[in-house]
Amino acid sequence: MKRMFDIILSTLGLIVVLPLFPVIAVWIKFDSPGPVFYRGVRAGRFGRPFRIFKFRTMVADAEARGGAETPADDPRITHAGSILRRYKIDELPQLINVLCGDMSLVGPRPEVMDEVVLYDHDERELLRVRPGITDWASIKLRHEGEILRGSTDPHRMYHEKIRPEKVRLGLEYVRNGNSLRADIKIILTTLWELYLD
Repeated sequence: MKRMFDIILSTLGLIVVLPLFPVIAVWIKFDSPGPVFYRGVRAGRFGRPFRIFKFRTMVADAEARGGAETPADDPRITHAGSILRRYKIDELPQLINVLCGDMSLVGPRPEVMDEVVLYDHDERELLRVRPGITDWASIKLRHEGEILRGSTDPHRMYHEKIRPEKVRLGLEYVRNGNSLRADIKIILTTLWELYLD
C-alpha cells in the first residue's frame, strides 16, 4: 500500500510541479554557472547508494569547498539557492526518486554515505525503510540552516544540536509510525508548516 501511495502521489505531484521546472532551471543557470540539478550520493534502503535529485542551490564546486552540513549563512549558497532552500523548492525533484523507488514520500531523510558508515546497531534500523522527502524530523528541524548559522564548525554543531533529535524521530517513525495514516498526517503537516502557516 505504501509503495502504491508513493507512486500515485509522486506522479500527481510531478504533473503539478513539472511546468515550474523549466522556469526554475533558467533561474538557476542565470544565477550561477553549473548544472541545474545536484546529484549527490545518498544511502537508500538497506544502505544501498543512489543519486538524489535536487535543484542546485550552491556553487558548482561546493563539495570541494566544504562539508555536507550547510549553515544558512554558508557562502557556498547562491542567491537563487537561498530562496529555493527557504521554501524547500529544491527538494521537489526528489519526486523523481520516489517514482523510481529510491525514496518514499515519507521516511527518515537520506544521509551521505560517510554518515551512514558511522551508524551504531540501533541507528542502522533507519535503513530498514526507504528514505523520505519529509518526516517528523524534517518538520521539527526545518530551520536546520538557522541552527547552524554562525558556527565555526558546522559538522560538530550538527552532531551536537541536530543529529540526536533527527535520529530519535527517525527511529520512532521506523519502529512505531510507519503507516499510511501516519504518512498522510506528516505530508499534511509538512505542507501546512511550509506554505500555509
